[in-house]
Amino acid sequence: MEIERKFTIKTIPENLESYPCHHIEQAYLNVNPVVRVRKQDEEYYMTYKGNGMLARDEHNLPLNRDAYYHLREKADGNIISKKRYLIPLSHPGFKQGFPTPPADYSLTIELDVFDPPFAPLIMAEVEFGSREAAEAFVPPEWFDEEVTYNKEYHNSYMALQISSHT
Repeated sequence: MEIERKFTIKTIPENLESYPCHHIEQAYLNVNPVVRVRKQDEEYYMTYKGNGMLARDEHNLPLNRDAYYHLREKADGNIISKKRYLIPLSHPGFKQGFPTPPADYSLTIELDVFDPPFAPLIMAEVEFGSREAAEAFVPPEWFDEEVTYNKEYHNSYMALQISSHT
């Protein structure tokens, strides 16, 4: 089960290049249900995602390089390419009434910096262990609009908005 919230951002964190980063390329074979192939650095996956916005089933299957490129050619719409920075969020904030997490509790912000044609889009995603934690999460000040429930910010929707591959 993937439980995540998505946000646009106001400002890019300082020292962005100091955080771990992955280059991600993904292509969509189907959008309902979502079936995508992804290359993350030199790892390859096929992912099935069920319906939902905040929480949905997600299953990853490993692929090899040849299978990834074979399936990528069958993709609909645009191939999405982005850099994903992994930014630790120590002592995340939660709404009053939510149980106080342990002192060493942290989350990871996945900051996606999109390549053309989607640049200059930058989005932050935060994954949670429960729906309750996701709903109680108070985003950091540098986050802007929440877009979790806005389909226009889902990669599967974005991929179909531009008809040619990059």
